[in-house]
Amino acid sequence: MRVIGVCRFSYPALGGFKRMHDTIEEREAYLYASDRMELRFAHFEALVLPSIGAQTDREFTFLIVIGERMPEPYLTRLYDLCATVPQIKIVQRPPQKHRLAMQLAIQHELGANEEDTIQFRLDDDDAMGVDFVAQCRSIARRSSRLRRREPRMVIEFNSGYSARLSAEGITAEPVITQFWACGLGVTFPAGDTRTVMNYGHHKLHHSMPAVIHPRPPMYIRAKHDDNDSAAKFKTGPLKPLDDAGRQLFRDRFNVEEAEICRIFANPALLRGKG
Repeated sequence: MRVIGVCRFSYPALGGFKRMHDTIEEREAYLYASDRMELRFAHFEALVLPSIGAQTDREFTFLIVIGERMPEPYLTRLYDLCATVPQIKIVQRPPQKHRLAMQLAIQHELGANEEDTIQFRLDDDDAMGVDFVAQCRSIARRSSRLRRREPRMVIEFNSGYSARLSAEGITAEPVITQFWACGLGVTFPAGDTRTVMNYGHHKLHHSMPAVIHPRPPMYIRAKHDDNDSAAKFKTGPLKPLDDAGRQLFRDRFNVEEAEICRIFANPALLRGKG
């Protein structure tokens, strides 16, 4: 069973953002502004890369979809960071509708599409549990009888953390949510022309059965000033991690608070706040 994930990284989609622009040039100018790119790179390096790179099941592909005109030095910087994780493939695409671009990237990776798949999506500022791929594969295997009748099935891990990162460290709170993109996968049968990006993640359970696991915690959802979905992303007060929390973040997500402090002490990030 193949496992394929997809992530957009400052991809200049036609739509797909809450902030609208009249032209692609305006969209690219917004996406590639230096302050914004520093913030995106910081979260990507602090959350996405360590959690993807530490997966206990190494048999998967993680597609990072970017625009064809991402400027230097950001393009080289992204390739250099991703070179440490062999499961990552960077896919450059022309401006298209957001969902279509992600669908086409997955379908191209599937090729002849002769195997059942588990597909997932992850934002460029979130983390997943280090056993996400292994757990999804295990659940898909154990639910084979259900999937014979319902081959498209949601695997949902509904507990995780809301967190804010800074040069001072991590503040966080545990959350239980419903069908957040960062905590779920979807199974598809061989030959299926649909992908995880054909569905709104909040409404997947309207179209297919779901297996929901309340443990272990399986995601970190970052909060910051550039959250595109900030209006919907409301949680309670965040608290500094204690020693047990630091150990949990280390064990579950391969996220080290000391590394967070280092990354977010970047002078370019601090200038952006000024």
